[in-house]
Amino acid sequence: MPTIQIDTEQLLNVALQMPREELERFVARLFTLKARQETPGLSERETELLLHINEGLPSATQARLNELIDKRRSEFIDAKELRELKKLTDQIEKSDAKRLALLIELAHLRNVPLRKLIKQLGLKPVSHD
Repeated sequence: MPTIQIDTEQLLNVALQMPREELERFVARLFTLKARQETPGLSERETELLLHINEGLPSATQARLNELIDKRRSEFIDAKELRELKKLTDQIEKSDAKRLALLIELAHLRNVPLRKLIKQLGLKPVSHD
């Protein structure tokens, strides 16, 4: 495979032109690929798990969630918006549960306790508000 020389500034400029959600997916994939490169024994399944574990909430969804939470806190949320907030919260909880299941599977594959895996990966709790 031919090698292309791109300096850091060029790469940053290209990345800044990406839509936010695409950039977030790119960065998550980049970290996963870098981890795989640094850990040559990383299996295809481990790579796939890490990619999904590192998926974040889409920026548009996070922005809408923040807006609805602010409205709820200020008590200016209407019934329709409250239903939307509950629906988003349910989706996030399902996503978080799926992420936990993926972490458990990865811990099992690596034969390490879940807490140790979380520490190894440097994961921190994510606040969605």
